[in-house]
Amino acid sequence: MAEETHTPQRPMRKTRVAKVVSDCQDKTLVCKVERRAAHPLYRKVVKHTKKCYVHDEHNQARVGDVVQIMETRPLSKLKRWRLVAIVQRAATD
Repeated sequence: MAEETHTPQRPMRKTRVAKVVSDCQDKTLVCKVERRAAHPLYRKVVKHTKKCYVHDEHNQARVGDVVQIMETRPLSKLKRWRLVAIVQRAATD
């Protein structure tokens, strides 16, 4: 009988939609991920923001762009996300 080599499948990685806050660093973006949640006691919807450092290999995204990011292995001290796609370009005047 032939033995089957089964490789365990990698679990789904987290993806988020975020807004670019800074693109000053080389190949790195700072993005703001916003989520809305009800307050546990008062039930008012409150916005929570989290700052993510994102790897942008080709320096494509600019400040104000809305981007899709995906969780990845640690790339540096703070970078744990990578750029997947630019969802919407920032309006340029």
